[in-house]
Amino acid sequence: MTQFAYYALIFITSFLLFLLYLFNWRKQFHVAFTALFIMLPILELTYLLIYYYHDPATTNALMKIIFMCVTFLPAMLTFCVLSLCMIPVSHLVRNLVILVSTAVMIPFLLLDLILPGSITIREIGGNWVMLKDYGVFQTVYNIFLLTFLSIDLAIVFYTYFKQKQVSRIILFLLVLPIIICMVAYVVGMASWIPGYEVMPLAFVLSQWIYLWIVDQMAYHSVSEIVTESIVEGGDVGFITVDSRGRYLGSNEIARKILPDLENMAVDQFIGENEAMRKTVFEWIRRFRADSGAKKITYKAEISANEKDVQQAIREVNKEEGKTEKKKTDKEDREETGKEERDIRYYSINVGDLYYGGKRCGYQVFMEDDTQNQKYIRLIGDYNKNLKADVKAKTERIVSMHEQLIMGMATMVESRDNSTGGHIRRTSEGVKLLTEAIKRDGSLHLSEGFCDRLIKAAPMHDLGKIAVDDVILRKPGRYTPEEFNVMKSHAAEGARIVHEILKDSDDEEFRRIAENVAHYHHERMDGSGYPDGLKGEEIPLEARIMAIADVYDALVSKRVYKDSFSFEKADRIILEGMGTQFDEGLRKYYEAARPALESYYSSIGVGEKAAAGMG
Repeated sequence: MTQFAYYALIFITSFLLFLLYLFNWRKQFHVAFTALFIMLPILELTYLLIYYYHDPATTNALMKIIFMCVTFLPAMLTFCVLSLCMIPVSHLVRNLVILVSTAVMIPFLLLDLILPGSITIREIGGNWVMLKDYGVFQTVYNIFLLTFLSIDLAIVFYTYFKQKQVSRIILFLLVLPIIICMVAYVVGMASWIPGYEVMPLAFVLSQWIYLWIVDQMAYHSVSEIVTESIVEGGDVGFITVDSRGRYLGSNEIARKILPDLENMAVDQFIGENEAMRKTVFEWIRRFRADSGAKKITYKAEISANEKDVQQAIREVNKEEGKTEKKKTDKEDREETGKEERDIRYYSINVGDLYYGGKRCGYQVFMEDDTQNQKYIRLIGDYNKNLKADVKAKTERIVSMHEQLIMGMATMVESRDNSTGGHIRRTSEGVKLLTEAIKRDGSLHLSEGFCDRLIKAAPMHDLGKIAVDDVILRKPGRYTPEEFNVMKSHAAEGARIVHEILKDSDDEEFRRIAENVAHYHHERMDGSGYPDGLKGEEIPLEARIMAIADVYDALVSKRVYKDSFSFEKADRIILEGMGTQFDEGLRKYYEAARPALESYYSSIGVGEKAAAGMG
């Protein structure tokens, strides 16, 4: 192979690698990569011309081009290494490196004037050989070159052990050009192969490795590849606006979603277009007001032909809280079918637009979110139906539970000759008392408490199921011994209620029902049973139950007495306030008294009471 063929082949290879780089170029590539791929073919061409013309004057001129390139190559190589290793470098450091390289380059350009060195080219053994005598400045350049190459190696090894986010493949490839160039430089200094420079071959090998690195970068640059995938994905629209609100551009998808973009001119203020003012301009305004990106749900009515760009647009912004007229079932089904066919949903993301590390405007991404929104709606409808089903079944279970309790209470009542209908009437009495308490409002009883108390009222005498029929059905007054047995029904009732409701999820209902059964015969002065509680030791629900229980006993006919008149019953209840009943409940009882009398009159209980007799 002749000298000319050797250098020509190297130059052609280098130039082809440069073209491949241009073909694979991406804007995320550091400028140092482009500088390398430009300088290396120039170097190869210079070597080719030197050995083509092989005269001293041309060689001297061309060598200055070589010196200029090789003094900047180490700096460019270092910038590439720093970029690939994700190590940021300040402008000051970059400028300092360029300044040092320039300072080293100048003496080489003026070599024949300031240094006692020379470059000549002679024919030796059929080959043209370049004889170089650089003088003392060669030592300076050697130190300069070895310093940069050592720094490059140190950066690569540091990154390998400390930085996990850099590709190990790229780090390995970075080491190869450094080693190749160092070996070639030593070989070239020794002149082992006269007439054949080793550095041009080292440069083209390094160029090929850097092209390999560039190819790997395309896959390891996460932000760039993700952005490109989004943009090229076919269902994401984007719009860019500068910091003064001027339209910069958009892709075809964005113009399909917002047809008015077709009428926007580059550099036109987006607020001048009414449709843009209601959409893009408003989204950016909200983004600036909230100091951060915020998702907005955007709904567009798209025609059946997806390629038709004339689409009607309307925004659905949940933040505005607009209420719509309630639709009939038929209208709702028609609207649902229409949405399935025509409506598209877009998730809007607004963010800052950066260029060169500085914020220069805003970017708006519009991603098709139709399937997700339909899925959310489907899940919402499913949850709504599920809740309705659970509610209906729960209500049925609760109803069955209440009917069971009422059945048990009725069964107990059927064994007692003296209390027919007592359970139903006392439940109504409790209801009327709680309504009076709620109207007044000073006790602040919750709806839940009142509802639970009314449901618990039928359970207050469940303990009588444990009382012997001989005593329970006795047609007359009890002896002291029989009365003691009868009094046991309170504690026994609490035990039975506890067993019935111990697995209930409603802890408050269980507590109220137990208290009503246990303490409805306690008295405020402490003379009641079964525990002799007094005052506020008696739970409120039991104090309310006591009034309803005694009132019903007074106005109803029993086997051992006739029914009392409403006036007499009222007098007995009021006389018992503070001793038997809670004085604090007096005003509520008095407020409920007309309703109690009306209720008992309506069901025909105690005709004498209604007539004012007794």
